[in-house]
Amino acid sequence: MQLSLTDIVVMCAYLVGITAFGIVVGYRRNADTQQYFLAGRSLGWFTVGAAVFTSNISTLHLVGLAAGGARDGLVIGNFEWMACFTLILLALLFTPFYIRSNIQTLPEFMERRYGPQARTCLAIIGLLGALLIHIGISLYAAARLFESFLGVPPLVTIVTLSLFTVIYTAIGGLRAVMLTESVQVCLLLGGAVLVTVLSIRALIPYGVVDWASFSKAVGPGQLSMLQPVRDPQGHLNGYSWRRVLLGYPILGIWYWCADQTHVQRVLGAKDLRSGQNGALFAGFLKITPVFLMVLPGVAGYVLWKHGALQLPDIPGGGGPDYNRMLPALIAALVPPGIKGLLAAGMAAALMSCMAAALNSCATLVSLDIVGRLRPDTSQAQLVLIGRVATAGIMILAILWSTQGDQFGTIFEAINKIPMTFAPAVTTLFVLGVLWKRGNRQGALATFYLGTLLGAVYFILDLPSVGRKLLQLPAAAPFAGLVSDPNQGLGIPFMLVGPILTAVCVCLFVTVSLLTPPMDEAQIAGTVWNRPLEFLRGPLAGWNDPRLVSLYLILTVGVLYALLH
Repeated sequence: MQLSLTDIVVMCAYLVGITAFGIVVGYRRNADTQQYFLAGRSLGWFTVGAAVFTSNISTLHLVGLAAGGARDGLVIGNFEWMACFTLILLALLFTPFYIRSNIQTLPEFMERRYGPQARTCLAIIGLLGALLIHIGISLYAAARLFESFLGVPPLVTIVTLSLFTVIYTAIGGLRAVMLTESVQVCLLLGGAVLVTVLSIRALIPYGVVDWASFSKAVGPGQLSMLQPVRDPQGHLNGYSWRRVLLGYPILGIWYWCADQTHVQRVLGAKDLRSGQNGALFAGFLKITPVFLMVLPGVAGYVLWKHGALQLPDIPGGGGPDYNRMLPALIAALVPPGIKGLLAAGMAAALMSCMAAALNSCATLVSLDIVGRLRPDTSQAQLVLIGRVATAGIMILAILWSTQGDQFGTIFEAINKIPMTFAPAVTTLFVLGVLWKRGNRQGALATFYLGTLLGAVYFILDLPSVGRKLLQLPAAAPFAGLVSDPNQGLGIPFMLVGPILTAVCVCLFVTVSLLTPPMDEAQIAGTVWNRPLEFLRGPLAGWNDPRLVSLYLILTVGVLYALLH
């Protein structure tokens, strides 16, 4: 995809403009930690929801969903729609504790529930998750994308986008991040709508004029959100409805409810209702990627099948490289000038994701590490440390991004890295707010042993490790000792999560019951008195978060019924 001079000017103008906007709206000369890290707790539900949504959408997300639509069909959209249910948990189950306890970080909540050591563990996990996944792997994917389709050297992409992002994030803090994300969500969704409309219009000359003709033109099951347990070869289907139903909540609860990068936007809400409905608004926004990011990939598959799109083959005879679907659609269908805006949209997706992660890292370093080790540090010093930490973490992420090709695929990396700690974190957060008997000893045992088991799984399932252990040639296709259906156990990674979580739950419950309970006065305000207490009480109008959650459930349920 070659950009015209107009496209390049548009893209450069956007990068400069969004950076200047972030500095202007976010900079406060004498900002305290509340203003810098939580935007002074002044954010409304729309800003919170838009920021939660865009902090999740990176360049990898845009390209990966289109590729997944072309290769696997709408079923890949389950990763989007299942997020709606975990965002409901964030709004109803967790946010009341987060907002009412006036915490600034999730590790601070862990300290109130389980003690200081639990806070340290979660702070380390938060930093590693942001550094390795939200910034590093996304930066690597964007660099490869712009190299393949625009001819931009990876180092230029990495340095340029990192520089612009770190400037407004370090100077403006969370307010700059949140308000720029409100602008970027409009650009992202507007560009996605344009590509979707143009893709569907391009199908008309090939006889695709309605849903019935579309169903005939695509591959078997490509327009279905629910897939059988086993594939045509008899192997366990990695995206079957059972795998998704069991496996996604493990990653989803950590990702949406217990990860500082996303939850920090909710912590910046001006009140409880804004925080809850902001999370639910993000849930409604998560419905859109199936139609605006996955569906264009399915349409692109039909266009490719009829020769209207050209996709290079994967080296070694692996078939067409569907990772090039989105840029191919943009190159073929979008007019000059608009291409530059869409390229800016892809850059905006990465910048939003990185800015969110950088700000959360700065918060964790300043408040959960420096603030604890040096409690006499002034507010101004903590803000300065946060700004320095932003730059330092960006440098580490740049270095890590150069190692992205060490994994089998990027998709495997972004799902297998968090599998090392997501089962333990999910167990501690869910049981922590629902079960008073859970104690400090159970939490630490689950943190240490659960994370160790996850790390062992991650290492054994690396293709490079598996090839050495089985003495396979480097060119041999191999997914890992656990997930590979031929040389390994054949357990899909979506099923590994429930298995590890079951171990963590047994460990947490057993150790907690064998050791003394915690003082109820100490854990007050961190656990529900009864498991379903968060659903009780009179409704407060049509926008009561419980009613909004019901609207979201009904909407997703109807869509699943239509696309089953």
